[in-house]
Amino acid sequence: MRNKYTFFIAFVVVLVIIEKENNIISRVSDKLTLRQNPQSPIEYNESINIMYKENSSYLSLSELDSAFQRFKDRLDNYTLRFQGQQGNYIPIPKKHILLLATTRTGSSFVGEFFNQQTNTFYLFEPLWHVENTIAFDSVFSNLFATSVVYQEVLQQLFLCDFRILENFMVPVPEEHITTSLFRRWSSKSLCEDPVCTPIVKRVFERYHCKNRRCAPLNLTLAAETCLTKAHVAIKTVRLRLLESMRTLIEDPRMDIKIIQLVRDPRAVLASRMVAFSNKYASFKKWAENEKEAIEDEEIIKIKNNCDNIRLSAMLGLSQPSWLKNRYMLARYEDIAQFPIQKAEEMYRFVGIPFTSEVKDWITRNTDVDKGSSGVYSTHKKSSEQFDKWRFSVPFKVVQVVQNVCGSTMDLFGYKHVNDSQALTNKSVSLLEEKSFHFTF
Repeated sequence: MRNKYTFFIAFVVVLVIIEKENNIISRVSDKLTLRQNPQSPIEYNESINIMYKENSSYLSLSELDSAFQRFKDRLDNYTLRFQGQQGNYIPIPKKHILLLATTRTGSSFVGEFFNQQTNTFYLFEPLWHVENTIAFDSVFSNLFATSVVYQEVLQQLFLCDFRILENFMVPVPEEHITTSLFRRWSSKSLCEDPVCTPIVKRVFERYHCKNRRCAPLNLTLAAETCLTKAHVAIKTVRLRLLESMRTLIEDPRMDIKIIQLVRDPRAVLASRMVAFSNKYASFKKWAENEKEAIEDEEIIKIKNNCDNIRLSAMLGLSQPSWLKNRYMLARYEDIAQFPIQKAEEMYRFVGIPFTSEVKDWITRNTDVDKGSSGVYSTHKKSSEQFDKWRFSVPFKVVQVVQNVCGSTMDLFGYKHVNDSQALTNKSVSLLEEKSFHFTF
């Protein structure tokens, strides 16, 4: 598997270099993609005929543009006729929602905003399997190389084709049935009828459904159910650069909306030091002991993470043509204080109805007792939780983050503090009132 994908990544990297020199490849590829849509109401032979001259030679690019415009016009006319036959009822088109975040930013909680919507098929961190299966060689161990594979997997998952994911599962599914889909229980659609089939005795499923007993996951059945849903939502913390997702976002078969979730990087580090204590053992020792030295590598990781988040946000907020009306930035702190309001904004941005079941779930899970809270819990009194980190992290740690993530904090409206007194003074807000404008 490792050799297979190392070769694949090398091949793709070469293609991308060529494409940057000559964008004709991308223009032709984008157009030819339209012919591959099996759901097109236009006759397949008709779409092929407009692609060639009588002598079977390819059309010029200008002629190709004209041909595809005629193809699009016929498709638009068909859509209008269909709507007329349905009594002028215009159905809500299928939406594809990508929740982009990093670890410990509240993405599991925000993901539930869409998981609780009955007509949305939600997947929790499917790229976990990719990250844990592929070992990238040092030559290709970079953000772009990994994003190539991630993008291909996401593309198929958004189209409800789960076969590609099977290549990254351990053990490999047998007859499309798996006992190891990461956090299956985090997707309601995978733990409800018809995907939840009768239990099979003496078969252990690592990430089994929690609220009812089901047989191992049948990925074919899951894919069929996904196709019946009006929308598809995927949450991931494994994508680093928004720019690397351009091909996915421009795929004409999908209507993708990106919601990037950010959080104060000081709070993120404080939370990671608790949740991933083994990984941050040296950092914790340094924070607690003046004689300990912190390795530069740890500081570089923090800086790189902040830089990637900032670059993606700057790109999204600049609204280039391929992202126009497709990108939204959300601060975790705003969501924690005003969860209903912010959830409604997300739904308006995505363009799907905000249902009472979603509102009820948010109400139940943002005003609960302390006993219900936990490191990985989505059940917390959110208005009181979002800045508790201020009282648990040493000021020297805060200083490090502010030094390497200052520009990222400024972009998102997180205020700097100059001493430990200001850090722990509850009356001093660390959050600027800042609005990010989006077209709903």
